[in-house]
Amino acid sequence: MTDNFIVLVVSVSILKENKVLMIKEKKPSAYNKWNFPSGRIEYMETILDAACREVKEETGYQVRLTGTTGVYNFISSTNNQVILFHFTGEIIGGALELQEDEIIDARWVTLDEISNNHPSELRDESVIRQIANRLLKQEINSLDIFSELFLGNGES
Repeated sequence: MTDNFIVLVVSVSILKENKVLMIKEKKPSAYNKWNFPSGRIEYMETILDAACREVKEETGYQVRLTGTTGVYNFISSTNNQVILFHFTGEIIGGALELQEDEIIDARWVTLDEISNNHPSELRDESVIRQIANRLLKQEINSLDIFSELFLGNGES
């Protein structure tokens, strides 16, 4: 019997000069697949802090989150239910330095290039395409909902 879990994940589209940073993953479950910098939310970590941490760990960049394209719910390739919080961000520091044990490559691409990738090249292809389409249409929402509802310290 296989245990299936609900996994809380954050991802970030780092936008710069009409391009977005994509990473190629080295993890066995997503080997050689393109994705936005992303990862699991750790225990006692706020959603916004998790997003910034994952970008820093995987790319070396420090980012400021600027918006959100939404929350996505899907079944992963490992048959877990994933709740993904996706954000947009801009670089405020650091330099590109890939986490070699998890990331193979990184590249700046246009949103149209994401749409042109073969489905087998993208991790969770339908979700990445949904995000790219929202970015193309500039359907980016305020972060206010996260700061008001998900304060890590229990304040309201």
